[in-house]
Amino acid sequence: MILKLRNSADRLISLSATIGSIGLIVEVGIILVDVIGRAFGSPLYGSQDLVTMTMVLLVFGGMALCDRRGGHIAVDIFERKFPDWLNKMIDIFSALLGAFIFIMIAWTVYESSQLSVMLNLSTNLLRLPKSIFQWALCGLALLTAFAMLLRAAELTFSNRDIRQEGEL
Repeated sequence: MILKLRNSADRLISLSATIGSIGLIVEVGIILVDVIGRAFGSPLYGSQDLVTMTMVLLVFGGMALCDRRGGHIAVDIFERKFPDWLNKMIDIFSALLGAFIFIMIAWTVYESSQLSVMLNLSTNLLRLPKSIFQWALCGLALLTAFAMLLRAAELTFSNRDIRQEGEL
């Protein structure tokens, strides 16, 4: 059961990372066009809107992959001094706490997206609907929370730390 969930999670994490990578490519392209345009006195109209919205995809698109590879900040000053069972408990607690934080981020942004829809909020210049990007953030944050919950379950039930394994 957990192996099937892990395979599905890894596919979703890969998709999320791909979305983040596309966001990065788009963002670099927008900034490049804007900087070249500014040099010729004609900056890209709406570049600030585009950069701000694609930053959502860039940051939250890579968050699940960062957790999968163990890339989040970890303070390991006392790790060598603690017994293995305590380190395992700390890892499980950290994964659960991270999942809770990302669920709360998703919930808060979802509530904000309801206001955005109700008030028809959009970006300043291009009038892109904010709710679309808020929903994307919610989905990517929930995927990260799911990956963290799955990591906690793997640590608890199978003693497997996915962060210690190879590439995705």
